[in-house]
Amino acid sequence: GFNNFYLYDLSGKLLSTITKGQFEVQNIVALDEATNTMFYLARDGDNFMKSQLHRVKLDGSGDVRLTDPAFNHAAQLSPDRKYFVDVAQTHDQPPMSRLVDAASGKVLAEFAKSDLSGMIALGLRKSEMYTYLAADGKTTLHGIITFPSNFDPTRKYPTLISVYGGPASASNSEQFRGPAALAEYGFLVVSLNSRAVPGMGKRTLDALYLKLGLTEMDDMALGIKALWDRPYFDRNRVGMYGTSYGGYTSAMMILRYPDVIAAASSSSPVTAWDHYDTIYTERYMWIPQENVDGYKAGSAMTYAANLKGRLMLYYGTADNNVHPNNMMQLIAALNRANKSFEVQVGPDFGHSGLGQNRMMEFFIEKELLLLLTQMVETNIIIKRVVFIVMVVRL
Repeated sequence: GFNNFYLYDLSGKLLSTITKGQFEVQNIVALDEATNTMFYLARDGDNFMKSQLHRVKLDGSGDVRLTDPAFNHAAQLSPDRKYFVDVAQTHDQPPMSRLVDAASGKVLAEFAKSDLSGMIALGLRKSEMYTYLAADGKTTLHGIITFPSNFDPTRKYPTLISVYGGPASASNSEQFRGPAALAEYGFLVVSLNSRAVPGMGKRTLDALYLKLGLTEMDDMALGIKALWDRPYFDRNRVGMYGTSYGGYTSAMMILRYPDVIAAASSSSPVTAWDHYDTIYTERYMWIPQENVDGYKAGSAMTYAANLKGRLMLYYGTADNNVHPNNMMQLIAALNRANKSFEVQVGPDFGHSGLGQNRMMEFFIEKELLLLLTQMVETNIIIKRVVFIVMVVRL
């Protein structure tokens, strides 16, 4: 389930298993040939997103973690391998750099610490990480919420979700997450992980195999639903946007989960995996002839009739990565289903995304329209109640 480092001689003979941990190893930081010692990073902090520096002998003995598991670490060893510079941070604790003894892990000196006083003086808030269970009911996943500077927990806020979502890609990390400019439009800005993220081992990523467009979306829908009970979260005004695989995710989410996503901006999306290049697609989906159900379930066209919210589609006419045929087939399927949607075209543009100004115009327009609709519906309900009361009195 997890990867490790192994030592071979040049004939291919295995000499030793260097690491044996129940965690993903990341990369070799330094090698001390004089002492047959290796320094490496591994994902074994208090969550899998927090990288830690280890020291181990090349025969696999004496493995020691040298860093604090409460932080995510980046490390650089001194030439004599006696010390390292450690840059430690989390999503809500900004970076600090320190000099650390490479033998004991003892912090010897602090070089620099981030100063958040200017950010705090402006009223800007730290991001919040929350957890939720994946659709398998057992894998813990993480989301991050960034708030507008004038956040008022007694109000209800619309939400924007920036997404990519492809295999072995992560939306969240334990690097410091500063304020989000888009939040200042009056949105909560949320990012979500799914079982597509790296760091939890091959068994977790195997949940996507033959099922692209299902596993990731099911997990992200639960990540959004985990916020439904927060009084300031308006579950009826959630927007999602992304490009390429993020465009695919945005389209699939609004089509597969119309009760969760109210508006989506989908740029340069793959819309069916039999349209995409084989070296990527078949790695995860195998060949179409032997995964017919998987290819159909991963096609946006399968769900075109489900569209309930507001959808913006964008593509470049010269896209040589995701061919425009992807977009043509989705547009045709939505037309056949008599659905209303918007299309923005980039003439002679390649693999690209909808401009942010136009995207925010779309979201603000749609979110306000939805809010107005809710207000009108509420007003109608109030008038009906008043009318019924009047009839009863008569």
